[in-house]
Amino acid sequence: MIARMKLISPLSPYLQTISRHSRKSLATVSSLSYPGKQKVIVISGPTSVGKSHLALELAKRLNGEIICADSVTVYQGLDVGSAKPSLSERAEVPHHLLDILHPSEDYSAGDFYRDARAATELVLHKGRVPIVTGGTGLYLRWFLYGKPGVPKAKLDVVAAVWAEMEDFQRNGDWYEGVEHVVQAGDPSARTLPINDWYRLRRKLEIIRSAGAPPSAFPIPYDELRNQDPSTDLDVKHLDYDFICIFLSMPRVELYRSIDLRCEEMVRNPDGLLSEASWLLDMGLRPDMNSATRAIGYRQAMIYLSNCRESGGKSSAEELSGFLWTFQKASRNFAKRQIIWFRNEKTYMWVDASKNFDEIVEFACDCYHSNVSREVPKGLAISRESGGKEEYKLMKMYRTQNKYFVKPDDFDSIVDWIETTQGNCANLMKV
Repeated sequence: MIARMKLISPLSPYLQTISRHSRKSLATVSSLSYPGKQKVIVISGPTSVGKSHLALELAKRLNGEIICADSVTVYQGLDVGSAKPSLSERAEVPHHLLDILHPSEDYSAGDFYRDARAATELVLHKGRVPIVTGGTGLYLRWFLYGKPGVPKAKLDVVAAVWAEMEDFQRNGDWYEGVEHVVQAGDPSARTLPINDWYRLRRKLEIIRSAGAPPSAFPIPYDELRNQDPSTDLDVKHLDYDFICIFLSMPRVELYRSIDLRCEEMVRNPDGLLSEASWLLDMGLRPDMNSATRAIGYRQAMIYLSNCRESGGKSSAEELSGFLWTFQKASRNFAKRQIIWFRNEKTYMWVDASKNFDEIVEFACDCYHSNVSREVPKGLAISRESGGKEEYKLMKMYRTQNKYFVKPDDFDSIVDWIETTQGNCANLMKV
């Protein structure tokens, strides 16, 4: 059984004296300040880039509290696979939206908007600085610009839709379920990830409640963009003075960091594999809900399910295949995150591979400044792709494992699988 820790009441960090960052050699990447509005810091970036590290340091310096914008860290017990902040880090700085749900529950962008906005108001009310950090793009877009005006379904509608879709889900008829929702009036159901039953039901709930699909309702972000697509979004109309930083780094360096993190999550039997085993023991299956669709957990659950079906047998080759799949999925996710945030013009792009202290000083300077904020050239990184040179490097990219190199490097994990998964086949059939 995996221990699921609740939030610890942290000690209040002190406000340190902030040294002012030099205004020499400024880049063209900038963000306007809006005096009179309360300030909220937003830090995003691809997986493994160092978002949490920067948020933690800023919280210590600015008397801040961290609001996690992550679709997996909300779940109890999913600690290693979500790279959740450690208990010691949570003792140093208050964290919000960690460990608030059981893994069997779903969590949507609308849920995050409600919870994160409430947490922001709470932090500001205490006279502290909200630092929102995470890589879930839709969560952060709604947090900044507002959520669509889609009606919330009444309980009787929710129950009716559940009954309407129950046979499709129980029988694994995903595509038939999708076509059912398409026929009801929402062709966009075909664009959902496979087995995302929660969002498929939600689309049908909206149709049954309002007589129209979600696309019929205005989205604040799109409305702002449509005012003048040739210019940046008019952020002066937003309710807070958002200081938005996107951390990135050269792609090869980022991918090396991702591959190493994946290895570290797998090499300890009490890590990702143990957490995935716990999810299977609860009767959850890959792609069943938000937690089991998460990168890492999905791949680990598929791998362990296969191990269970073969009586707990695995091999170094099979374990290596799982690790490779996990690493590739994580790299692809980072690529999608970078592409998403290229269109988010509110963010200042900062090179996370540069000197960390300088990045911290720049972020602190942005918070204290009431004029235009600009990224120094020495810290800036282009939001555009790296061109032909990067393309060439990525074509030649190959994973270089640190811990799993030789076949016997897999032995301890293979032994753990045989010990823990061999008697679980019957659980899969319950």
